[in-house]
Amino acid sequence: MENLRIKDFKNVANKLNIETAALQAVCEVEAPGGGFYSNGTPKILFERHKFHKFTGGVYSNDFPEISNKKPGGYSVNEHKRLQRAVELNREAALKSASWGKFQLMGFNYKLCGFTSLQDFINAMYKSEEEHLKAFVNFIKNVGLIDELQRLDWKGFARGYNGKNYHINNYDVRMERAYKRLKKQC
Repeated sequence: MENLRIKDFKNVANKLNIETAALQAVCEVEAPGGGFYSNGTPKILFERHKFHKFTGGVYSNDFPEISNKKPGGYSVNEHKRLQRAVELNREAALKSASWGKFQLMGFNYKLCGFTSLQDFINAMYKSEEEHLKAFVNFIKNVGLIDELQRLDWKGFARGYNGKNYHINNYDVRMERAYKRLKKQC
């Protein structure tokens, strides 16, 4: 599994007119250490509250660890949680996980440039280059490029991570990563 290289970040950053360090900061905060686990599977985070939403909560009483109104329940092996959810409702489960180097939510597959959820999942298993392409499509389609250009970390985090971005300090963490990475460029 080939990881993204600095030249990959630079090429995309130049095309989008953003700083390379800004692009790197996003993926460092979203998926520290890369987009894949050592066994070759993409990094994921299964969001049980999204699964609850997509299934109307029908599994929440029997399987609160994978279907719940409240976020959480994260484990050291998110793929096992995802697999349990897939057994109940495959489409809702795949939409309820964030995927790869940029932790893109499955339900955003169209905004990431894919015509089907399965095409998105296949790309997430393929390479970090595919993760980067999906990320670029996503930020283009939701209008977040200008936030990265201005280094508006709060605006970017709100648009990328949702209205509760501040709970996990996404904006603060991205800004810190950016400042450190900027010194290295």
